Amino acid sequence: MMRKQAVVVVVSTAATVVVIAAVLRQWKRRKERQWKQTQRIVRKLARECATPVPKLWQVSNALVSEMEASLASNDITTTLNMLVSYVASLPNGDEKGLYYGMNLRGTDFLILCARFGGKNEPISDLYRDEVSIPSNVMHGTSQELCEFIAAGIAQFVSEHPENDSETSDKQKKLGFTLSCSVDQAASASASTSASKWKTFATATDDAVGKAFILDINQALEKHGVNMHVYALVDDCIGNLAGGRYYNKDGVAAVTLGMGTNAAYVESSQSVTKWQGPSPKSGEMVISMEWGNFSSSHLPVTEFDASIDAESSNPGSRIFEKMVSGMYLGEIVRRVLLKMAQETALFGDVPPKLMVPYLLRSPDMAAMHQDTSEDHEVVNEKLQEIFGITNSTPMVREIVAEVCDIVAERGARLVGAGIVGIIKKLRRIENKKSVVIVEGGLYEHYRVFRNYLHSSVWEMLGNELSDNVIVEHSHGGSGAGALFLAASQTQNPES
Repeated sequence: MMRKQAVVVVVSTAATVVVIAAVLRQWKRRKERQWKQTQRIVRKLARECATPVPKLWQVSNALVSEMEASLASNDITTTLNMLVSYVASLPNGDEKGLYYGMNLRGTDFLILCARFGGKNEPISDLYRDEVSIPSNVMHGTSQELCEFIAAGIAQFVSEHPENDSETSDKQKKLGFTLSCSVDQAASASASTSASKWKTFATATDDAVGKAFILDINQALEKHGVNMHVYALVDDCIGNLAGGRYYNKDGVAAVTLGMGTNAAYVESSQSVTKWQGPSPKSGEMVISMEWGNFSSSHLPVTEFDASIDAESSNPGSRIFEKMVSGMYLGEIVRRVLLKMAQETALFGDVPPKLMVPYLLRSPDMAAMHQDTSEDHEVVNEKLQEIFGITNSTPMVREIVAEVCDIVAERGARLVGAGIVGIIKKLRRIENKKSVVIVEGGLYEHYRVFRNYLHSSVWEMLGNELSDNVIVEHSHGGSGAGALFLAASQTQNPES
């Protein structure tokens, strides 16, 4: 009897082992299938985001065609606005004296002053003050906003006054730039302010822009500030002014932050749509609004398409949605979500992974640039942002690879855009050209910056790449307003 029971136990145990082994094999095969599917998604993403040199030239040439069409006539429909700015002249490096500027941003503004020493002399006494705009002022009237700004400027000027030798009866120009944020789906209040600033920045030739300039100048006079705002200018043009101050070969500027834009110096003869008087310098400063650039040559993926479709401006700002800091992290999040849903990359789908715009570009950069063993920074960010606590080193490697693919594509597309501007100016083969880049994406995202530089070098080759110099802006964010103030005060043109 005991022998029979022993036999039954052995048979039962063996059967259990067989079942467990079968379950384990099944689990292992499922995991292998899921991992292969994960790798397929990554390979497909890399393939669709690829930007070989011929592709970059297609994008660059398409940009040039859009630029030329938009400059030719206002009646031609293009994706580029090519706005002619109201900047009459750019700095030449000889400017002297103390100048003031301000940079109006989403929910605050930056007031600056600096003393210019003239040719070969450094800029000194640089001061800056950041002022938050109360919500009631933000959503109030234009006059209320201008009153608040003027009061802040008056206070700043009293704290940093001109010395006796610089004081004169001549009214100075106040450099006034706007940093226009992109439409942020994650923040309704930010979208409201972005819309307001965008209206001001692009409407200096109509009733809205002129009314705002009138309001700010009246408010400055009321507060005893002997300065005059001549135009509202995109911050990108301010960065271009800073580049020209330090180098006469400065021909373009690019903003790479939450949003993106480019500005450059164009021959007035090429702006055939312009109906006003030609500037004495023979040059015009153009704000391209290149975030709105679109072309069939852009390597658009399903993730880009879904971001665009779910945005408040579908069909617009396509280039911006592929290269700017607002969207890079969101593209990565959507790729990771697809993997989580289709391959169980993180086990159960983490609820926070389904929250749009939760992954910011600085966190994406931190994961991408993680050189620690087993990608410990990636692990920390996955836990901190998405609550993912069970990632393996292999999973973290996948996350870093996705970041790399998305960042490389964005940076190389910006590089193609820069080459397109220089090609439009016919400066690639025989002239030095300096392009100024401002923004956290360029300044703090080292790998992104390196990919941008390498794309320009690859497109132009050894012989010509030295003709295009891409460098970081001078003076930091908002400092362009100072260079505009100096040039417009000392070198005014009608």
